[in-house]
Amino acid sequence: MFEILKADFRIIFERDPAARNWLEVLLCYPGLQALVFHRFAHALYRWHLPVIPRVISHLSRFLTGIEIHPGATVGKGVCIDHGMGVVIGETAIVGDYCLIYQGVTLGGTGKESGKRHPTLGENVVVGAGAKVLGNLQIGSNVRIGAGSVVLRDVPSDCTVVGVPGRVVYRSGAKVEPLAHGRLPDSEAQVIRLLLDRIESLEKQVEELQNRPHPQPAFVSAINSLEEEGEMPDWDRLARMLAQPEAIAMGNSGDRAAAAQSCRIRDRAIEEYFDGMGI
Repeated sequence: MFEILKADFRIIFERDPAARNWLEVLLCYPGLQALVFHRFAHALYRWHLPVIPRVISHLSRFLTGIEIHPGATVGKGVCIDHGMGVVIGETAIVGDYCLIYQGVTLGGTGKESGKRHPTLGENVVVGAGAKVLGNLQIGSNVRIGAGSVVLRDVPSDCTVVGVPGRVVYRSGAKVEPLAHGRLPDSEAQVIRLLLDRIESLEKQVEELQNRPHPQPAFVSAINSLEEEGEMPDWDRLARMLAQPEAIAMGNSGDRAAAAQSCRIRDRAIEEYFDGMGI
C-alpha cells in the first residue's frame, strides 16, 4: 500500500503545474486525501469488516467533497484534480494513472446487483462534469470530454464527446493527458459537410432548371408525323419504346446529376453516426 500511496503522491507533480512542494500537496489537495482515506477503507472492506469502511468513506466525503465507495477498485497513480462532487460507485474499477476532474460520476443504472459500475482502463482522462453510467468498458488512453454522458463501451485510444457520448476515432494515437481542452467538435464537422452537400445540390438543381430538355426520339417522331398529317407507324413506335437507349436520350443529363447526389459516406459523418450507435 505504501508504494501505491507514493505513486498517488508523485503523479500530482506530473499532472498539476500548480503543485509547488510536498507539504502543500499533503495539506491542500483533497484528491490525494480522498485516495488515502479510500486505501484504508478499501483494505477494511476486503476484510469484510462491517460499517467501519463506510464510516471512513463518509468522513472522507465530508472533509474532501469526494465520495468513493470502499468497494471501488482504484489503481495506482490516479489523480483526482480539484475533486469536488466526484462520485465513484461500489463496483467501479479505475485503472492506473487515470486523471479525473471535478464533478465526475462513475455510477450505475437501475437497481441491479453485481457489477453495475464502469471499468476504466489505464491513462483515461475524464473531463469535468462527465458521467459514465452502467457496467461499461472504457479502454486505455481514452479521453472523455467535459459534460459528456457515456452510455456505451468505448474502445482504446478514442475520444468521447457529447450527450449521449459519441466516439471520435483518433487512429490509435496516444494523447497527452492534460490536453483535454483540445477535443474535436464532431457536430460542427458533420454540419459543415452537410451544408456543403446542400449547397452543391442546390447548384445542380439550378443547372437542371436552366438546361433545355430535349424530347425523346419517339415524341419527336410523333410530332413530325402529326405536323405532316400522317398517321404514326405504331409498330415502329412500339419497337422504339422497347429500346431503353431511346427512352434514355432525354434524361441522360439527369442520371449524371443523380450520380453526384448526396451520399453520406464521408468518414467524418460515418464516425459521427457510428459513435451515436445509429
